[in-house]
Amino acid sequence: MSRDSHDHRLDPLVLDLIEWLVAGPRPYAEVMEAWRTTCARLPVWEEAVDRGLVVSEMVSPGRVLVTVTPAGRSFFALRRLVPC
Repeated sequence: MSRDSHDHRLDPLVLDLIEWLVAGPRPYAEVMEAWRTTCARLPVWEEAVDRGLVVSEMVSPGRVLVTVTPAGRSFFALRRLVPC
């Protein structure tokens, strides 16, 4: 999927997700509880993963953390400076 095929209407919600994660990694289960949706029109988690802005990594058996990638930090830094 190319960068141009992303749904940029989701940018504000993706930014909210990254802002929530930028302070530090969170357990995958916590992220899924807060951000996963069954609504096909609001795939915030999926959009962030597809864009390479967040990643989930197994840090020990049974423990998966979600972190912001360098691309996610750039996305956050660029957009938080734009006034609403």
